[in-house]
Amino acid sequence: MHSDLRVVDLYNNTRSKKITKFKASLQSEYSLASNYEKIEADFTWLEIMEDTIMYLDNILRNPNRFIVNEEEIVKVEQARRITVESIKHLSKHTNYIQEIEDNGDVRPSKILNINKDESYNTYENRLIYTLINNMRMYIDMKERSMVASSRLRDNKVCEYMGSSKIGAERININMHISSKTSYDKEDGERNGMTAFERLDKLKLRISDLTNTQVYVSLAKEHVARVIPPIKKTNLILKNTNFQYAMKLWDFLQANTNYGNGVTKDKKLIDNDLGVKQMLDDTFLLNYLTMSSIDKEDGILDDNAKSELVEEITNKMIDKIVELNADMPVEKLQQTLGDKIAVIKNKHEATLAELEHKFNERIDAYVGKILEFSFR
Repeated sequence: MHSDLRVVDLYNNTRSKKITKFKASLQSEYSLASNYEKIEADFTWLEIMEDTIMYLDNILRNPNRFIVNEEEIVKVEQARRITVESIKHLSKHTNYIQEIEDNGDVRPSKILNINKDESYNTYENRLIYTLINNMRMYIDMKERSMVASSRLRDNKVCEYMGSSKIGAERININMHISSKTSYDKEDGERNGMTAFERLDKLKLRISDLTNTQVYVSLAKEHVARVIPPIKKTNLILKNTNFQYAMKLWDFLQANTNYGNGVTKDKKLIDNDLGVKQMLDDTFLLNYLTMSSIDKEDGILDDNAKSELVEEITNKMIDKIVELNADMPVEKLQQTLGDKIAVIKNKHEATLAELEHKFNERIDAYVGKILEFSFR
């Protein structure tokens, strides 16, 4: 099989006896340490809050409200206004009548007084009040671990020591390999503002919401916080402002992890047979590379050359059979035979062509010599 790695060819062209002797006396030990840390800064929460804040402002500037009637029995002189309800109540409670004059006028001692006030204590308003408080708490928790950039640290160190011998030759290796991957990526920028600038602006806008009449009124009443599941009132379902508010509500409920995405992995490997085998093979390849400059090792007699050719041929055939294990034997033999015949024909054709060209050049040169004459 073709390979661009010359060291593979070096291995394939090395006598198997030499490799066998090297591996038979090989002793080695190794350690591979890995330290991995990845931090992914996520600002999805900041983006969805920024996109929703205007809709919350719309709700609080145009709030849902209802009229509350506060009834109380007061002295006549303290009554702000006499209403139909006041007269009906007095007719049912004659004990509050002090005197009936001759002309029929009724003089009560006490009367029902009704105060009508607007109240913001509706379910929908309490929902938005709770959502704003949830946003403030979420931001507070996020700020404690907030980072403005993602980063990656991936460091590996490999230590390997090995020794072997081939006859009188002693081979030793002491190898140290290290790799470091490191990058920082700025995140959270939007509209020319950094993540921290965006957060400061968002907090300021939330502060504006807490100063609205609706929020202040509900805070004074210490209204109960709304807890899931949310009642799907018509206003919540059909109003565009509330639809965006509910998207933020659902996001905060589903994302309760206030930290950043942190992945850490630290390990030491020193007993993995697969890794040790690869490092041992690397030791062998390094040794063969060094041995390739040995002139004596490169001088082979005819018998040695014949053995080497046979070894290489056997290795190649083993690889071919391994890669075509499902092919029938007859088909494999025919394919190999046809391929060998094509290659040999190409080789012979190339030699014949070279011989023909060479003869043409010689004939032309001899012809020029015969035609030459001295003047």
